[in-house]
Amino acid sequence: MRAEERAQQFREVFTSLTREIAKVVVGHEEIIRGVLVCLFSGGHALLEGVPGLGKTLLVKTLSESLDLRFSRIQFTPDLMPADIIGTNIVVEAPGGGRHFTFQAGALFGQIVLADEVNRATPKTQSALLEAMQELSVTVGGVHHALAPPFFVLATQNPIEMEGTYPLPEAQLDRFLLKLKVRYPSAAELTEIVERTTRPQTELVQKVTDGPEVEAMKALVREVPVAEPVKQYVTQLVLATRPDHPAAPDMVRRFVRYGSSPRGAQALVLGGKVQALLDGRFNVSFEDVRAVALAALRHRLILSFEGEAEGVDPDQILEDVLSRLSTQPAKMALLPEGL
Repeated sequence: MRAEERAQQFREVFTSLTREIAKVVVGHEEIIRGVLVCLFSGGHALLEGVPGLGKTLLVKTLSESLDLRFSRIQFTPDLMPADIIGTNIVVEAPGGGRHFTFQAGALFGQIVLADEVNRATPKTQSALLEAMQELSVTVGGVHHALAPPFFVLATQNPIEMEGTYPLPEAQLDRFLLKLKVRYPSAAELTEIVERTTRPQTELVQKVTDGPEVEAMKALVREVPVAEPVKQYVTQLVLATRPDHPAAPDMVRRFVRYGSSPRGAQALVLGGKVQALLDGRFNVSFEDVRAVALAALRHRLILSFEGEAEGVDPDQILEDVLSRLSTQPAKMALLPEGL
């Protein structure tokens, strides 16, 4: 199949998935798009929003539109790593005797919903690290591979901090995008009430399966990136680090640690998906800027002053983006005050 045909198929599947999810989920077009960008980029998504905005519903609806194994884990303070990874159990053989066998946990799905992930202890949260990065888990010294595609969607509530455990920076960094789920508009709220209080419910159709998702992930990787765009991504990530000469005053003042190289990877992969959706086989500066906030907001660790003043990482990133030139000849931050 030619590249143009594969790209057209990619757009059709993406559109069909969006349409099926929209049968159940009202609004949240940007969030749905971000979740699908993560899926086809081979990354994971963190959904943050107050309770009742449809985060869990969105993930469940996505699972219904994909012919993949769905697994939901409700994170609680008493949840242990073995509860999600699995453990070795003693089994009696038919002919007598006993032996250990591995019983897989809930993590052995393909779409894994980590609901209220910040309610579990760091010990349990860290059980996701190997799976998210290497698509495998190790139990009792034995390596167990996870079936691709493997996609973790975690949710968390940003306002109720009592009895919660903030995610370690190493785990936050493993999420390709952090998506902020907003309140619905008046029209959307009316539609939500209409849909959820009538007797009939919408049926979601299966759109694609695992092998096709893997093929589309491979297509995304094939999209070329021009050297000026690579330089732009590099300068953008470097500008989030307060010790870098190009960092603007807002970064130096409010940021303690900037983005890791995973931030650059997220910008490029997200930009490639954006380019395919726009019918292009090249990544533009605007493709990168379109995913910049979601790709970098969770990778900025604020300084004490930033936390004390309640600075939103999005404000810092918008300031960096407004100053970063897209001219190849002068790929640098514009002077302060412009």
